Amino acid sequence: MNCHPETLAAIQALIDVVAKLRHPDDGCPWDLAQTPQSLTPYIIEEAYETVDAIASGDTQHIAEELGDLLLQVILQAQIAQEYQQFSLQQVAEGITSKLIRRHPHVFGASSLPEGSVKVESVDDVLQNWEAIKAAEKGESPQKQQQLSDKLSGYARKLPPLMATMKISQKAADVGFEWENIDGVWQKFHEELGEFQHAINHESPERQEEELGDLLFSIIQLARWQNLDPSAALRGTNQRFIQRLAKMETFADRPLGDYTLNELEALWQQAKTHLADPK
Repeated sequence: MNCHPETLAAIQALIDVVAKLRHPDDGCPWDLAQTPQSLTPYIIEEAYETVDAIASGDTQHIAEELGDLLLQVILQAQIAQEYQQFSLQQVAEGITSKLIRRHPHVFGASSLPEGSVKVESVDDVLQNWEAIKAAEKGESPQKQQQLSDKLSGYARKLPPLMATMKISQKAADVGFEWENIDGVWQKFHEELGEFQHAINHESPERQEEELGDLLFSIIQLARWQNLDPSAALRGTNQRFIQRLAKMETFADRPLGDYTLNELEALWQQAKTHLADPK
């Protein structure tokens, strides 16, 4: 993908608009009131909306959401530049340098010709990436072996479902893994029993701990089956809302006026209709 003059001009126009919004004399009061910290929720929100757009397959929607996400990057860089911390140019140069450093099999290492580093698979690429990343941080081979440090980073920085997948996969990569899926199922049933016992006999704190253990075991099953638990739960949420919306089309009064048995009948009717709308 070549960056044509029109593309560069469009990006510069966006940079200029953001700078105007942040102008201390005639900018927008809302934009001027923002800080890197206050904008953080919007970064997360726009990232999730972009993921949703990609899942929809609607290319116009995807382009729109990518624009909203790009705005957050430029806003952060604009504020940082105002405080003479860093610029958008430094952001772009930094990620470009990182990509080149971490792909020696494509660009070559500093002392090697392009393409001289050979990789045979995606796993080789990932292994090289992690080794180069560790070297950039000045980590010794012994430090690289501190798996707990890496897993702590996932737990702090990622949404819980994604963090659990990362944590369990990295643990499995070093051999901390079941021999087969039967062991995973056994662990799931063990955790389910402990959760049930906690609900009936233990404190809310213990109940929460056992719920976490149960969720962790379910995610292990998803990993073994190469399923995405975040996508699975997102799909369930969407189906629930679709069925509820269909219930409302069948209802002749507010859902709150129905009995539980009547709501269950509406639910089954909606579920059947969505499965076979003919």
